[in-house]
Amino acid sequence: MSALFAKRLAINIAIGLALIVASLFVGMLGYRYFEGLRWLDTFSHAAMILGGMGPYVEPKSDGGKLFEGFYALYSGLLLIGVSGLILAPIIHHVMHRYHLADTDADTRSPKRKQRGSKT
Repeated sequence: MSALFAKRLAINIAIGLALIVASLFVGMLGYRYFEGLRWLDTFSHAAMILGGMGPYVEPKSDGGKLFEGFYALYSGLLLIGVSGLILAPIIHHVMHRYHLADTDADTRSPKRKQRGSKT
């Protein structure tokens, strides 16, 4: 494992964790504002939605129901995005390790003339 790969992976994991923590905080604020829950309850509600488990208590207000629905949709997209963010350097490393060629490479095009050649 190269140092560059480890650095890229660590950066992507850090960005992913930052996105998750920020999203958890936004969820906590939303539950606090729309449902008037205590901070510990807001954490558990937001963490359940963000983790993909779903709500365990039905929201009481219409605003809370709308917030929970949009937060759940956002959380699903966040899961896909963070998974791709973390897997990208791994897939890139595997492709380089096994010398997998890019399908759009110039291997099919005619050879370019080199500088200084008169042909």
